[in-house]
Amino acid sequence: MGPVFASALAITLKVAVTATLCSFVLGVGLAGLVSRRPFPGRGLLDAVCAMPLVLPPTVLGYYLLVAVGRRGVFGAWLLATFGVSLTFTWQGAALASALVGFPLVFTSARAAFAGVDANMQNAARTLGAGELAVFFRISLPLAWRGVAAGTLLAFARAMGEFGATLMIAGNLPGKTQTLSLAIYEAVQAGRDGDAAALVLLTTAVSLAVLLGAGKLAAKKY
Repeated sequence: MGPVFASALAITLKVAVTATLCSFVLGVGLAGLVSRRPFPGRGLLDAVCAMPLVLPPTVLGYYLLVAVGRRGVFGAWLLATFGVSLTFTWQGAALASALVGFPLVFTSARAAFAGVDANMQNAARTLGAGELAVFFRISLPLAWRGVAAGTLLAFARAMGEFGATLMIAGNLPGKTQTLSLAIYEAVQAGRDGDAAALVLLTTAVSLAVLLGAGKLAAKKY
């Protein structure tokens, strides 16, 4: 199991870190936007951002294929213009993991931003601070625990992503095979020992991340 184990772990970490960074930037940015002031369509935007939490991973994978597949709306343009294809690549796996992890960052950050004292934000505006300055100097520092908790959850979710990743990136050992895909292959091949070892590793990492996220979320922002 050695080389397979090391390869799956390395790919999983690469995919999870990349996906978490993407989820963090987009999730925090959109959470900051919708938590500031009411605007037309805010409820719809909230619902769309939370949808990956309730949609089956295969549905998300299908949407990704339609969007960035070789014959997809954006994927065909990428292939024709830059010769880049996201299907059957670790970057495609990272995109799938980012999609399923994004709402965890968004919902946690949104709740954290909603808990920030509005008087402090208004005081900063009164003193001449712009909206970006208020966000980075007041809102984000005060809400960082909630943001960090959501980010940790997104990382754990990215490490365990299976359905959407399988559809867009496939299960190619040494290229796109993550821990969850390696577990699936080991079970299918009857390699119970390998599957058990991979399951224990994934469970231990996920438990550690959840404990960390729980401690952060239990504290006041």
